Amino acid sequence: MLSRAVQRSLVSLRHAAPRRVATQRRWLTPAPTAGETLMERRADRELPNIETNSFRWSRSLPIFAALIAISSFAIFNYQKSSSSVVASTLYALRTSPLARSLLGEEIYFKRRIPYIAGDMNPLQGRIDISFTVKGSKASGVMTFKSFRPDPKGLFQTEEWSLVMESGELAGKKVDLLEGGDPFKAIPGAHMLEDEE
Repeated sequence: MLSRAVQRSLVSLRHAAPRRVATQRRWLTPAPTAGETLMERRADRELPNIETNSFRWSRSLPIFAALIAISSFAIFNYQKSSSSVVASTLYALRTSPLARSLLGEEIYFKRRIPYIAGDMNPLQGRIDISFTVKGSKASGVMTFKSFRPDPKGLFQTEEWSLVMESGELAGKKVDLLEGGDPFKAIPGAHMLEDEE
């Protein structure tokens, strides 16, 4: 039964009239001119002129490079300003009687977004930073230099000074280590870490 149905369909296909294949008429649609809106996009439309719509690397690449440089500077400066070294030096400055007598109370960064100048690399054992500070009386530039003689050694402070920008001692450098080194570690502290 199935074979008869298959045979009938084959016979009808053989005797059927050949179908005409409809040819599609194609034409080129020109690209829209300035101010003209193209409402229908055909796949075979004319391509736009490359020279009139070329991307200008000479304009955008310097802007991109400048944005990357400014962003990198801001990121690295933020990393320095939020480090424990800067926080410790600012705390030591606030608690130093000499610094408080020169700068006054409420010692903090001079600018809202501080610029931390210098090198801060605790892993290599080098810290050499300076930044501007202000108090209720005057302002100045605080400099802190410290190094670590060997990888397991403790940091030794070379310089902790304040160059006054305003106030009675404007332009004068004041050594803040005269009253003692607030960054000096407890004697034998490095031995306690080795025992653990």
